[in-house]
Amino acid sequence: MAPPDSSPAARRALRAGLNAARRALTPGERARAARRIAHHAEHALHLRSGARVALYAALPHELDCAPLLELAERRGCRIYLPRIDRPRAARGMRFIARGARLRVNHLGIEEPQGDAALGARWLDVVFLPLVGFDRRGVRLGSGGGYYDRAFAFRRWRSVWHAPLLVGVGYACQELEHIVAAAHDVRMDMVITEEGPIRCATG
Repeated sequence: MAPPDSSPAARRALRAGLNAARRALTPGERARAARRIAHHAEHALHLRSGARVALYAALPHELDCAPLLELAERRGCRIYLPRIDRPRAARGMRFIARGARLRVNHLGIEEPQGDAALGARWLDVVFLPLVGFDRRGVRLGSGGGYYDRAFAFRRWRSVWHAPLLVGVGYACQELEHIVAAAHDVRMDMVITEEGPIRCATG
């Protein structure tokens, strides 16, 4: 089910199939998967008190981050949410401390307001939404490129790979192979309801 290349057309076709599989899950299956993923994250990750952890406000078809948020709060982590930069043409992303007022953006995603942003390189753990993934850490996102731009600095590091990039999704979103695009930033780990997967680059 891997695309023949990394062209936009190939990725659009792949996203369509994966999104259909994700939308076919029942509300009960979604809720159970979200709880299982938080359980696996609790055992697979060292979320220490004071750690800077980024989560995302899930759209209805994305995996719900509420159980992960509860886990991070129990561990005493400092929680951040992403906000798309304005103007949108820049396709940048910043991370704002949770607790700021939320506003729905042009994509229908709740974003924090305020000016106190933390640079992406200073986060400790980032939970990433995804449409598809493979075990080499290649992530197929929604196509906006916001996360790849935010963490582009990771592509030029040979030793220090912080922050830890953890994709979260359903097991049905795993592919045998995704042809990486030049701008792709690979994940260190993916956690599904079936358990954690340490990626080849992680």
